Amino acid sequence: MNVMIIGSGGREHALAWKIKQSSKCEKIYIAPGNGGTGNIAINLHIDIKDFREIANVIKEHAISILIIGPEEPLVKGLVDFLKGEKSLKELKIIGPSANGAQLEGSKEYAKEFMIRHKIPTAVSKTVTKKNLEETLKYMERLEPPYVLKADGLARGKGVIITEEPEEARKSLKNLIADKKFGEAGEKVLLEEFLKGTEVSFFVITDGKDYQILPEAKDYKRIGEKDTGLNTGGMGAVSPVVFADRAFKEKVNRQIIRPTIKGLQKEGIHYCGFIFFGLMNVGGEPYVIEYNVRMGDPETEVVMPRIKGDFLDLLVAAADGNLNETKIEYEKFTAATVVYVSRGYPECYEKGHEISVGDTKSVLLFHAGTKIRNGKLVTNGGRVMASTGLGKDLDEALSKSYAGGDELQWKGKKFRQDIGFDLKALGQ
Repeated sequence: MNVMIIGSGGREHALAWKIKQSSKCEKIYIAPGNGGTGNIAINLHIDIKDFREIANVIKEHAISILIIGPEEPLVKGLVDFLKGEKSLKELKIIGPSANGAQLEGSKEYAKEFMIRHKIPTAVSKTVTKKNLEETLKYMERLEPPYVLKADGLARGKGVIITEEPEEARKSLKNLIADKKFGEAGEKVLLEEFLKGTEVSFFVITDGKDYQILPEAKDYKRIGEKDTGLNTGGMGAVSPVVFADRAFKEKVNRQIIRPTIKGLQKEGIHYCGFIFFGLMNVGGEPYVIEYNVRMGDPETEVVMPRIKGDFLDLLVAAADGNLNETKIEYEKFTAATVVYVSRGYPECYEKGHEISVGDTKSVLLFHAGTKIRNGKLVTNGGRVMASTGLGKDLDEALSKSYAGGDELQWKGKKFRQDIGFDLKALGQ
């Protein structure tokens, strides 16, 4: 079976690494891939915004199953386009149609979906140019912290949380009036702040049944102790100490099951991953956001913890047979630390040569890298993720950081406190 993965990040590298272990996998293609994926797959240097080119490549390489990694092609209707191609009617696709992808494509849509289906979430108010001045006055009566979310796609960086009233009002103006995130910020959600601890849950669904993948905790802020700007993710760990059986049952009963049933009720056929960004508020789960694909860097700790043939699971989802499958988890702990370019998540440098030492003790997943003139160089904000596996969090983190020490390039940055909050909780 020939497999194709759309994307170029650490998520796609981790997916390819896991799928390659299947005896049913013949060739893996990654479009466009990065400087590391070429070691385990065949990189296809194509424009993933060009749906016609993607369709042609799928036919050319006799692809049996397609996994779409990033959100943008999903929101823009890649699945709908490919399903409309008569010559690709046998193609299996992991990824929702454009209407299903609106769960991530519009935070306003997602919020209204949750309200319709009684899924616990924070109270929010949608802000546009029309009600901006009214909202600025309304904010004067609110207690901090203030949470602002760009409605559309902002590559994981469209969230601003601040304690300062003046900064909150200024940020709201920047988001809407100055279009800080472009079209993504034409609408902004002013949201109730939920005090608790974040955790990420993932499922794969065929539209009617689903399997829950290992949970993870992501670290979004650029600085230690969760300070500074939001990023796409600076590290992740799995499992999560407070996500015990009772909490997981609540998540399944109150959030996952109503989401799947809600999609069915609204006539949205959904085949693919759903990411549930949750807040644990005193033992009660609330949805912060939906993503319609796997998270990054969470995928780099989730994939190693899935037992068995992951490609079998993907095929079952695409064929509508998930009810006939069973998923098991590895008992070890996985921790990943993301190493980034200087200046990230704002203006960052590219093109610095990367030296990779002895990383045999970790799983090294490339993200912002490429091969230039035969050398590996930086090509993005998040450059690499070093994933360590261990009997507990201490061992997994120790390996992860040791692997990261073997990576060198000019301006390398990383957080030194990934997982430390969970250590305090006893994991």
